[in-house]
Amino acid sequence: MATAATATITTDLREEILRLKEERNAVILAHNYQDGEIQDIADYVGDSLGLAYKAKETAADVIAFCGVHFMAETAKIINPEKTVVLPDRDAGCSLEQSCPGPDLERFLTEHQEKNYYVIAYINCSAAVKALSDCICTSGNAVKIVEAAPADRPILFVPDQNLGAWVMERTGRKMDLWQGACYVHVEFTRESIAKIKAEFPAAAVVAHPECTYAVRMLADEVCSTEKMVQFCRDSPAHDIIVVTEAGMLHRLRREVPGKNLIPGPTEHCACSECRFMKMNTLEKLHDCLRDLAPEVTMPEEIRVRAELPLLRMLELSR
Repeated sequence: MATAATATITTDLREEILRLKEERNAVILAHNYQDGEIQDIADYVGDSLGLAYKAKETAADVIAFCGVHFMAETAKIINPEKTVVLPDRDAGCSLEQSCPGPDLERFLTEHQEKNYYVIAYINCSAAVKALSDCICTSGNAVKIVEAAPADRPILFVPDQNLGAWVMERTGRKMDLWQGACYVHVEFTRESIAKIKAEFPAAAVVAHPECTYAVRMLADEVCSTEKMVQFCRDSPAHDIIVVTEAGMLHRLRREVPGKNLIPGPTEHCACSECRFMKMNTLEKLHDCLRDLAPEVTMPEEIRVRAELPLLRMLELSR
């Protein structure tokens, strides 16, 4: 339970963050998986696609990106003239780590004869984006795959579960990189069925990064952004939300009056991304004060990575 002193410190910290934001002409972008106190102070909270658009459109001089490293990198790729900072430089991503740029480059070299059209889920490094033909998010992956050339085989990296879901939706065969989000694969058919037995009338909404067995139990499989609309429109009072637990903060704010239940895993009542939770208000304050840690990359990589990102944004409009 928060004490009066703690509440005062938090209020003072928030006020100082807002002061620094104005002084730096900064914008604070936060992913849906961030802690609630960060979501509440952000200028925009959303999924990877929405955040990419906001990063592209902002007139701010500084982008404080409360998410993980690849997200801040994405903002820098399309905003080379802006300062992009990440509250914790160690806020990484298991999906990004599952597909290192050198490994993908080696694979493509070894299979040159296939002439792959590479579609990269945005949860990857700038080096992987630079090797890709188009980027996608969970919100637009079906559209991006449907727009891919029909005369070239597709290599989908790095998330095999999202790729498999897209194949189910489009009927387009793809070769899948064997990567996965450690958070979303912790959800199991048994853990969801157990909570469903407790709330038999509950609807289930799941992220496509979940395994096939979990997706089969869901009434809707969609991006985090589309989860807001599903929860709002669903006639169900009880809704089991099978994604990272931070999403519940936004859902409870935007869809009041419903019983939103975090999807449980075999080991705990909800699942949190340890990388997303590395960012704190204190670190956000410090990165605005110091303009560090700053996200940078070689210009050659940035230029190559920008093309497939801009292609995605154009195809998604």
